[in-house]
Amino acid sequence: MMSVAPIAAFQDNYIWLIQSDDSDTVAVVDPGDATPVIEVLETRGLTLDTILITHHHQDHTGGLPELIKRYRPRVVGPHNPAIEGIDVRVADGDSVRVQGRLFDVLEVPGHTLDHIAFVSAGMPGLLFCGDTLFSAGCGRLFEGTPEQMHQSLTRLASLPEDTLVFPAHEYTLANLAFSRAAEPDNTQRDQVIAECKRARETGRPTLPSRIARERQINPFLRSDDSTLQQRLLQQGRLTASEDEPLTSLAAFTALRQWKDSF
Repeated sequence: MMSVAPIAAFQDNYIWLIQSDDSDTVAVVDPGDATPVIEVLETRGLTLDTILITHHHQDHTGGLPELIKRYRPRVVGPHNPAIEGIDVRVADGDSVRVQGRLFDVLEVPGHTLDHIAFVSAGMPGLLFCGDTLFSAGCGRLFEGTPEQMHQSLTRLASLPEDTLVFPAHEYTLANLAFSRAAEPDNTQRDQVIAECKRARETGRPTLPSRIARERQINPFLRSDDSTLQQRLLQQGRLTASEDEPLTSLAAFTALRQWKDSF
């Protein structure tokens, strides 16, 4: 069996700790800060043998130099020479074994051009998606295009519905507030809001989510929904004509622009 636990960092980051039940070696995903990782490893008597990196932003890579110096782990990440310390560079279609479990690499540009995700089939499946997919949201488009992000999210949404989703930030309640504005009649979303509020009130993370839940509550995965598209039309956030019919991409682009200023 494999367990995944969050290590809190900065204001709202999660560094995910991956461990097989019978092992004292572990992997971490996107260690933006070395200090909380070292504290967990030393307290629990664990050894870091693998680091997975999804993209180049500092809050995902800042802890690399210290962790590499201290533990000499294998570092797996995208083909971006700006990220120093990666010794296994991977691209779409590659795979890597972590704690005995095989993870496939998916290229998911949009938030950044180098962004990758790590997904492992199983019961349940595991998805480490960095800043591409959040619970009830998605990452800002710092480098990529709306089309790239839309394609990336469509790809992640097609994963098996029981796949556990491990984003890198605790943005869920803020995203759910936007989801309520975009789809006010989504009753499944309202149930999730109540659950997530209870979690945060007791100091628990709202993550992981599941692909099935994201398909129900995440407007960025629902841009092909006709009711959502009509709402965007009524608000003047989306236009349509015989020459420019409604499309899922156009609805996604309108949603992302709206969220940027929400």
